[in-house]
Amino acid sequence: MSESLTLSFADILAAHERIAPHIVRTPSIRCAALSKMTGADIWLKLENLQAVASFKERGAANKLALLSTDEKRRGVIAVSAGNHSQGVARHASLLGIDATIVMPRHTPSAKVERTRGWGAHVVTEGEDFAEASLVAEELRQKHGLVLVHPFNDVAVMAGQGTFAIELIEDSPSLDYLVLPIGGGGLISGSAIAAAALSPDTKIIGVQVESHASLSAFPEAAVQARGGSTIAEGIAVMQIGNTCFDTVSPLLDRVLVVTELQVESAIAHLAEQAKQVSEGAGAAALAAVMAYPEIFEGKRVALPITGGNIGTRIFANTLLRALRRDGRLLSLTLQIPDRPGVLADISTRIGNAGGNIIEVSHQRLFAAPSVQTAELEIMIEARDGTHADQIEADLRSHYHLTRG
Repeated sequence: MSESLTLSFADILAAHERIAPHIVRTPSIRCAALSKMTGADIWLKLENLQAVASFKERGAANKLALLSTDEKRRGVIAVSAGNHSQGVARHASLLGIDATIVMPRHTPSAKVERTRGWGAHVVTEGEDFAEASLVAEELRQKHGLVLVHPFNDVAVMAGQGTFAIELIEDSPSLDYLVLPIGGGGLISGSAIAAAALSPDTKIIGVQVESHASLSAFPEAAVQARGGSTIAEGIAVMQIGNTCFDTVSPLLDRVLVVTELQVESAIAHLAEQAKQVSEGAGAAALAAVMAYPEIFEGKRVALPITGGNIGTRIFANTLLRALRRDGRLLSLTLQIPDRPGVLADISTRIGNAGGNIIEVSHQRLFAAPSVQTAELEIMIEARDGTHADQIEADLRSHYHLTRG
């Protein structure tokens, strides 16, 4: 590994050989369904199949393998919202190194528990990455621990860059490689590898709007507004300086996506590609969907990275997407309180091809009159047009509002 702060392709090649026995060489697949949907030739590299379900394992494995005997004896500390922490925890365990992980206190519980499951000591402190980093620095100094930075470290960047070596070997002649940008480790390492192996491939970065510090690229970075996001894996206020210096000469552009676009991408990955991804891992697809004019007819590779989305968040994301698409129809009806009305409504929905998912029938308090009842009903439809048809038929017979 080079001693300077400059990352070279030789560093990435060495990292590739070094970590190969300890990580999964994940497949790169063409996704026909997403290609048809977007109009681009979409290739997915399935980093969600790593042992910790994220590319972050690559950088952690390389960094820990390069530690001296004394550094390994002292133990390591890392700050992460989840995926880097699991990578450090797993590879520290494999090497017999004590690991302490500091995670922001609002990190999804699934990531916290999985990190503990790899044998690390987990500290949940701080409202965000910046505050958690201050806590980690105090612990590092107090206990003499070695910091394993999640992105702004040449050894970590080299490990992340092995992602692109495998991808380009499996899927050559790419027009675009679209990568999420949080701290910048993945995109900087991958850009160096792509420049050496596939120099015609353009590198596009993606940020979520709440943390879009590079939204003005190639102009100077701007102050991100921050805040909660479903893409918490890239919820970093500013890209690492070493990462930015490395990637900026190789970066074609940066695209910004919204929360709803990321949610839709998670749903499309699940439904069209049959892949589970958290928000940060779905951000690249969100960009392809949001800016189709850039990618139409082009061969585009995306990482599916970060399969550690919480079960509840995943379920809610899918339900919200179904509702936005019109496939879940929520209606509130004011109905006469007399026999046969519920049967009539259910028959109309059934005859129209709708499926009743949930019903709430209120007589005493919600209805505006003692002669009426309020019916809240959720209906599954084929698509938005079908939902509109069901609603129109019911509206012609009952007073209703659509939720």
